[in-house]
Amino acid sequence: MAAASAASRRRHGNWQRLIVPVLLLAGWEAFSRSGQIPAALLPAPSAVLWSFADWMFGTDGSTQTYSGTWVIAAFWSTLRVFAGFAIAAALGIGLGIAIGWSRRFEIIVEPTLQVLRPIPPVSWIPLAIVWFGIANKPAIFLVFLGTFFPILLNTIHGVKTCDRMLIRAGAMVGGTPRQLLRHIVFPAALPDIFAGLRIGIGSAWMLTVTAEMVAVKSGLGYTLWDSYYFMRYDIVIAAMISIGLLGYGSDFLVRKVMARVLHWQHGTTLQGEQG
Repeated sequence: MAAASAASRRRHGNWQRLIVPVLLLAGWEAFSRSGQIPAALLPAPSAVLWSFADWMFGTDGSTQTYSGTWVIAAFWSTLRVFAGFAIAAALGIGLGIAIGWSRRFEIIVEPTLQVLRPIPPVSWIPLAIVWFGIANKPAIFLVFLGTFFPILLNTIHGVKTCDRMLIRAGAMVGGTPRQLLRHIVFPAALPDIFAGLRIGIGSAWMLTVTAEMVAVKSGLGYTLWDSYYFMRYDIVIAAMISIGLLGYGSDFLVRKVMARVLHWQHGTTLQGEQG
């Protein structure tokens, strides 16, 4: 009975999620067709969808040089996102655990990181181009910079807020520092780590698009900027939608991994709701 009720609530929630998008699309379509703004400057959703289809599948060639190139652009953007994100995750989690666990390491490393943290990642673009040229590397570097600090800070917070009573209890039964870190501190910090990963994956998409507009000659960001120059605002909007959907899909993957890794937390939450 409870399972059927939960399934009904999920279905109802899925329909509710469509209300705002449908209303926005309907309003956009009506406004675009009202003639208040030239259709070339604000294409209707139906026109954007038509161009999007040709950009993706090359249906009729209406998007000219962009026709059928979406998969390649999306591939390069996704590759840059996950390359920079993976490097940032590995270094951010590792360094965050070390800083959160060791007071001495924190004193040595954290001041330098705090000086670097306020510098906007986009301000590194000139140096990234000088160091790496016009290719994938500057984009991956910028994604790394934008993703690293959210993951690092959330990891530090997760380690520092671990219940000290659990650590003392583990030490009392003979646990070594490595064992305490592996079996108590790291699992306790995982919710915060995943929070940082979710923030990071969103930042990764923003920085990838920014880098592709300036320092790279491929990808969704490059297509967006190039189509702006040719006044193809339907492609501009289609590129924006693509970035949003791929960003949502990336966050969905992180959430799926989080749900699998933190299954114990999910079970506790369900018990609390039932209680």
